[in-house]
Amino acid sequence: MTLLTLHPAHDSTAPNGRSTPEVPLIPAMSTGPLTPHATSAGLVAAGGLTTTVPREYVHRASHAEVFLTGCRRRDDANYALTGQWPRAHTFFTTPDGAHHDALQAAETIRQTGLYLAHAELGVPLGHHFLLHDLTVTTHPEQMSIGSLPTDLTLHATCTDVVRKGIRLAEFRMQITITGDDGRPYAAGGGRFTCLTPATYRRLRAAGISGDPLPPAADPFGRPHPDVLALPGVVGKLHPFDVVLSPTGDAHRWLLNPDPCHPVLFDHGGDHYPGMVLVEAARQATHAHHVPANPLTTTLVTEFHNYAELRAPLLIETTLQPGPVEAPAVRVTGRQNDRAVFTTDVITLTTP
Repeated sequence: MTLLTLHPAHDSTAPNGRSTPEVPLIPAMSTGPLTPHATSAGLVAAGGLTTTVPREYVHRASHAEVFLTGCRRRDDANYALTGQWPRAHTFFTTPDGAHHDALQAAETIRQTGLYLAHAELGVPLGHHFLLHDLTVTTHPEQMSIGSLPTDLTLHATCTDVVRKGIRLAEFRMQITITGDDGRPYAAGGGRFTCLTPATYRRLRAAGISGDPLPPAADPFGRPHPDVLALPGVVGKLHPFDVVLSPTGDAHRWLLNPDPCHPVLFDHGGDHYPGMVLVEAARQATHAHHVPANPLTTTLVTEFHNYAELRAPLLIETTLQPGPVEAPAVRVTGRQNDRAVFTTDVITLTTP
């Protein structure tokens, strides 16, 4: 079984080991019409004001990192949602600065799965999730950044729903993301398993030695920031956003994110978040193609084991067969002599 956990924003067992009360389920919010979007003049259509969904539903501590704005149930398996991507983001950026980032689409898919589980499928807040796989394919030619934030229309379908009694055990979600004008932006999905706090404690007991570390702690004597990869080599603009350190092998890197990063480590946890691993795959792929200046279009990730904070995690890249104009790289993360995750990354080479 794959073992990557998406932590709740307010867990019944906090990362510092202190116990907090169980948070009850908040009633679903999809009984009314979809929330209307604000116009560029600041006016709103009849029916109410636009706001984001509660950050607790998508396991985010910061309101600014919530990309969903509304949801309506269409039937027992299908949901229509709305969302918004900002014109500029502190982390989700492309090398050319002109397109929305594929990782932002992946994060939107992750948030949608968690939101539907809590708001529509009956999972109480405080429960944990295992994300077995995460897939996103984007249309970068359609995802150019305009003069206003990008309003999104999302269509999600939940299948393979398994319940144990009345409790949701697991489900798969597929989603398409389009603009308000119908332009296709991205599609993808993932498989989620829901865990009670008690089950999660038992599952993680064998993988954690000692108390969990707070997010600002240094897990295993990381390299000095001076030995981080150069931002341009991994497709980033700022050293703060680099998550890899070189090993002397052009196709092997050491995972080395800043544990104080406000997006990658939005809230504490006892292992590396899944989006940190996906970002590491994207950065390693960019380094593999330098100086071709690739633009990520597809990420297909399988999570095999927890990525523990206290052991070095090596990132390896291997070029896969594929067309020259859209090269594919397989990225494997290994820790303690076992695979933690595997990501196939497809890119377009840009001038």
